[in-house]
Amino acid sequence: MNTNIPPLRHYGGFVLAGICALTTDAAILELLRHGFGLNPLLARVPSIGGAMVVSWLINRTITFAAATPPTLKEFAKFAGVSWLSQAVNYSVYAIVLLANPGLWPVLALVAASLVSMFVSYAGFRFGVFRSK
Repeated sequence: MNTNIPPLRHYGGFVLAGICALTTDAAILELLRHGFGLNPLLARVPSIGGAMVVSWLINRTITFAAATPPTLKEFAKFAGVSWLSQAVNYSVYAIVLLANPGLWPVLALVAASLVSMFVSYAGFRFGVFRSK
């Protein structure tokens, strides 16, 4: 990780990566559902994969300004952190809804996303793109 990145670029890059990944996820999901008739649960697998690639590329170039060329090993670490983050997200979401059955699910989603955002950032910064 390049430690000379201005904070606005660093944290802005993280937000940008998240927005672009979400947009990619939704676009692939809808394309596969409406264009190819896939079930939404099946279509989600490749849409998450596409979003992960977009997030990895933006995070490595803008957020963390990695100086080395991308590698499969780096992507595998990134994917591992991403899947862990998604597991945390879903767990928090389920716990919040089970503890508050009348709660609007979007509020549980927001809470879960905030928690998992910190998990993914920490994993990316200190695991995937840490300074050697």
